[in-house]
Parts: sequence; C-alpha cells; structure tokens
Amino acid sequence: MDDRSVHEGFTLKKVELKHLAQFNELLRYVFQVTDSDIEEGGYEDETEIVKSKRPVLREADVYGWFTEHDELISQLAMYPCTVNIHNKLYNMAGVTGVGTYPEYANLGLMHDLIRFSLEKMRENKQYISYLYPYNIPYYRRKGWEIFSDKITFELKDTQLPKTVKVPGHVERLEINHPDVLDVYNRFSLTNHGAMVRTELNWEEYWRWENEEERIAAVYYDESDTAQGMFFYWIAEEIFHIKEMVYLNQEARKGLWNFISAHFSMIDLVQGDTYKNEPIAFLFEDSEIKEVIAPYFMARIVDVENFLAEYPFSAVGKPFHFVVRDPIAQWNNGVFGVSWDDQRQVVITREALGKAVVLDIQTLSAMLMSYKRPSYLAKIERLDTDGNTLHMLERIIPNQAAYFSDYF
Repeated sequence: MDDRSVHEGFTLKKVELKHLAQFNELLRYVFQVTDSDIEEGGYEDETEIVKSKRPVLREADVYGWFTEHDELISQLAMYPCTVNIHNKLYNMAGVTGVGTYPEYANLGLMHDLIRFSLEKMRENKQYISYLYPYNIPYYRRKGWEIFSDKITFELKDTQLPKTVKVPGHVERLEINHPDVLDVYNRFSLTNHGAMVRTELNWEEYWRWENEEERIAAVYYDESDTAQGMFFYWIAEEIFHIKEMVYLNQEARKGLWNFISAHFSMIDLVQGDTYKNEPIAFLFEDSEIKEVIAPYFMARIVDVENFLAEYPFSAVGKPFHFVVRDPIAQWNNGVFGVSWDDQRQVVITREALGKAVVLDIQTLSAMLMSYKRPSYLAKIERLDTDGNTLHMLERIIPNQAAYFSDYF
C-alpha cells in the first residue's frame, strides 16, 4: 500500500503514530482551531490535544496523501464504531479528520481518498458510515445524506414544567459514573441510530468540552434502578443541557422535576435534543424557542451486505432496487429483495418484481428512516409504482434516528 501513487509525486499510505504531530497540525489548520478553543475544551495547551489523539490513531484507520518528503497534505480517518439500526447492531465507520491543505486542493486527492476509504470500510465489514458534514453539498456528491437532526431549544424559567409526583429520585454524579454509562448504554441498545459507546467513543464525545465543569443528573426509580440521565452545567443564570436520555416517561418527568427545582437560580434553560421530535408539545406552555438543523449524515457503504442484515419490519412481495452510486461501483446496479420460507430476507443481483430506482443518498436516508418512501417519491428522489411504494411504507421501520455523538 505504501507505494501506491496515483498523483505525480504523491503517495497514498497509512498515517501512523510517527505522523501524529502532522495529523493534528492539518486538523487545526483546516478547522481553524484557535487557542481559545483549546482553552475552552479544558486543555492546557496544544501538546495535550496531540497526546489525547493518540488513541484515535491507534484504533482508527487513518490514511493520507504524502509528498515525496513524507509531508502529510491530505487525510481522512475511519473511526471504528457500533450503531443501532432499528435494533440491529452494525459496524459503522465514522469519517472524521477530513482535510487537505489549500495549496493542494482541486487535484482530486480527497476524491480518491474517499473512494479508497470506502473500499477499506467494505473490507472491514463496516457497511454503513456516518460523518459530521462541514459542507453538506460536497458530501452529498460523495454519496452521504442527512439522517439525523439536532433541535436546540430554549425556555424561560416561567415556562418550566410544574413538578409531577414520581416514585423515584435524582442524584448528581460524576459524568463517568458507572450508572451514567449504564443508562446511556441501555438507551443506545433500544434507540435506532444511536452509537453504542466504547471508552474511546466517550473520550471523543467530550473532546471539545470541558468535562470537569459538567455534571450528570441521574433518575432512579423506586427500586433504585437508574432509568434516565442528562449532562448539565449552570453559567450566568442559564441552565445548559448537553444531552438527556431516558428509558421511560417516569424518568423524563423526574429529570424535569430536578431542572424545575432550579427555578430561583436561573432565567433560562437551553439545551439540545437529537431526535426529529420537537419537545414543545410536552410542556404546558409550548411557546418555547426551538431551532432544528441537520446534524449528521450517513452513507450505505455496501448495499448488498447492508440489505442482507437490514431488519425489515414486515415481509413483502419480491422487488428490486436499481441504485446509482457516484463512487462505490459495487453499489451500482440491481439488488433483488425477497424472503424465504423462514421469513428471512434474501438479497440477489436479480431484477425481481417491480423496480425501485434511486441513488445511494436516497436509499441511505430512506433505510435510516429520515424520510419516508412516499415523501421521497413525491419530491422525485425515488421512482416506483404505487403498489411497491405502499409496500415500502409497510416494510421499512418508521422510527426516527437518534444520534448525539460528535467526532
């Protein structure tokens, strides 16, 4: 692999620990990380950030273009993750650390690096990839599509919900307390789209936040079992919520009771929720401020193998997808979908039944349940007949994705 050279004078190879300083220097340049960003993240200096990135380089597949003098000029990291897709666990490649120095832009370096990375993901049986898009049109052209939103909300102290009697109680704990990690883990195993976090995933979750200033609030039911939690901090009379997860409505009510108990201390509550589900309806005073924005994008890496594992919600008549993929040639063409006598899905390269014509971006958004088949057909992102469209509505699970991580 070290001697692969597509562009004159450049070599595409693995970024190793000896390149760690160059890896971070390119990241800092491309994403304009300032000294104040470093300070706000709780780091003492840039050296501390460099050290903190060592585990990523050890566990991730990081590749880049190098000059003949072994100078790193373009890079991409494939971060190993596990995600819940409609209660089926998939190996997922999180794309991060993407960047090219401007003097080497428009040479096709990143295009070839993305194509190569998709080949590596496929080899690693990572049949789906997530990324945070700094440029949505660019990544759409590469086959990714939006699959999750972030809703930022704000409510006044006078809009806090009234206390509701619940049998449990809330405790304030360290953010890495075992009960905190356990609640999130159980939540991730029952919520479509969510990351099942390893220790490294948790480290990345807190990468650019000063976790020493964050507190976890955990709700325990009457049997003393943790059923919900959120991370928060209070600054300048604003109660900030980083993330709230709960396993039942009792826990949700108990956590909001805890927030409402701060009525005399705060003027506002500000927070984020990561499901395409506005929270205003849950409050007596629903005239709160909510801003929705696209958050993460997803891309099916290998259509055939992704479909073979996909948990369709029902059995349907045989049909086939006709897929267009701008980069991964193995995804172009026909994928027949049928079910055997045991109701197990069978994927072939045969044109079974009616056709569903779409591109890889649309297929990814549809199977991640970000948009429903009927809507995608209405906006002319999908082409099929009425009966097959109705069947797609029935066999594709209807559960919005939850994804709150950042890498």
